[in-house]
Amino acid sequence: MSVSELPVKTARSAPLSAAVPKSQQKGQQTKAAIVDAALGLATQIGLEGLSIGAVAEVMRMSKSGVFAHFGSREELQISVIREYFSRFEEEVFYPALAEPRGLPRVQALFGNWMKRVAVELQSGCIFISGAVEFDDRPGPVRDALATSVQTWLAAMCRAVVLAKEEGHLRSDADERQMAFEIHGLILALHYEARFLKTPGSIDRTLLAFASILDRYATDSARSAAQTLTSASLKKSPLKPLPSKSASSSKD
Repeated sequence: MSVSELPVKTARSAPLSAAVPKSQQKGQQTKAAIVDAALGLATQIGLEGLSIGAVAEVMRMSKSGVFAHFGSREELQISVIREYFSRFEEEVFYPALAEPRGLPRVQALFGNWMKRVAVELQSGCIFISGAVEFDDRPGPVRDALATSVQTWLAAMCRAVVLAKEEGHLRSDADERQMAFEIHGLILALHYEARFLKTPGSIDRTLLAFASILDRYATDSARSAAQTLTSASLKKSPLKPLPSKSASSSKD
């Protein structure tokens, strides 16, 4: 399949300040649309597969038109990583902050993460595919990937630490070990469900999460916690990450 045949997500306009000149607004919109298209492409062929030419073909722009907005393939890849992380935060992290700190917030973070994974089992995860592509390749792209993942994992670990401070975890619970195990579940799910196509992988992951709570949570917090199930995840499923900008495909 040619990259020109790959789908480009329909974009929605992003609000821009009236003080910004129209020419600058158009440039910002065009750049955002290019990043949007590049993100959709990267989920299918990986960050390593991204090139100025491939994105230009998808956008039906000239290579020079795409290059003018980024200056290099590396900067395009980094822009895609930043955009992916921004949308990941919007869907997974920020909604969980509405939950009380403690075990409810940990469960919300994991539940939102699982919803995101359910979508990405079909489209692919930039963090996971990027780790395979750049794990032994030092440079700015690897740094951008690693920083994004470390920031997210630090947020998850912080939520677990707060759960212990709130008295929802046993006093002898190792909160960093708990956060490590939760991360491990997501990695295992991607491998089992996306690569091996193992049936029932989501249910097994939720069962494993329940086992983690059973080992670390206090009796009172465990009894008050709502059990995550595949049915509960489907009540408000996430859709593919929405486009955030609009632009003409012309230079």
